[in-house]
Amino acid sequence: MLKGLAITPPVLGRISIGRVVEKNGKRLPEKDDQFTITSQVQTRDGWLLHPLNDDLRQEQEGKLRSIPIRLLFNEPELNFRADYSLFDRNTGRPLCVGNGETCKRQTESGIQSLPCPSPDSCPLAQGNACKPYARLNVLIGDDDSMGSFVFRTTGFNSIRTLTARLNYFKAISNNLLSCLPLELRLRGKSTRQSRGTPIFYADITLREGLSMEDTLMAAKQLHEQRQQTGFNQDALDHIASAGLGNGAFEEDEDDISAIVEEFYPTENRANHDLKTHVLAERSLADKLHRKASANANNA
Repeated sequence: MLKGLAITPPVLGRISIGRVVEKNGKRLPEKDDQFTITSQVQTRDGWLLHPLNDDLRQEQEGKLRSIPIRLLFNEPELNFRADYSLFDRNTGRPLCVGNGETCKRQTESGIQSLPCPSPDSCPLAQGNACKPYARLNVLIGDDDSMGSFVFRTTGFNSIRTLTARLNYFKAISNNLLSCLPLELRLRGKSTRQSRGTPIFYADITLREGLSMEDTLMAAKQLHEQRQQTGFNQDALDHIASAGLGNGAFEEDEDDISAIVEEFYPTENRANHDLKTHVLAERSLADKLHRKASANANNA
């Protein structure tokens, strides 16, 4: 295994709520009231749709608001990884990734492990430069038992809800999370901040038509079938954990530009560029001040 390279779950396609559109010469994210499943191929007109998108949409009369899924792993944090992320808007490279306690930050001396005070208390996070960022890997269909679709989000509602659901399902299934037949569902709500406009977020629920008892029984049966065939879920979780921990940053360079475009839109970049400029000026001023002081002492 190459050191420094995070080994992430194989990805067949993407799941998104909305898309990136061009307005007044700028490419900006536009929210939607349904899921879209795409391939990993992007053209000038956007991401190419995955065949599953149309198949599932036809079953729901046009609006894709629920997707039948399974999960790859029994451990919730392997299926759903969330952290505070700061990207460089110019290069698209991740600069700092933390969990509110510790972070891995790109510095002039290389990648360093440092305390993470969370965005509210971090000087680098001013101007909404750093915010929660999460990825959920799910299985759709039975064609590829290891190939996943990734749902990325920076929304608090999705992150909070998905984290709770995955941990709850793990607990009630006696650690058979990967065997549960579940559903990725779109939910909406309005808040005072949204001024009555619906905000859509992702949730994981029981599949439509299945009770909790039916779901748990199906998971138990699948688990027993896997044991009989020698399927080792614990070993899979272990190797996945080692792979994700093998690198400082999870994102692939091929994906970063699209991630920054979708989740860090242009209107927020001016604040970040100004902040970067101010930090650079302070850094230069500090260096000049130290040099002047040293010359004065030598004199």
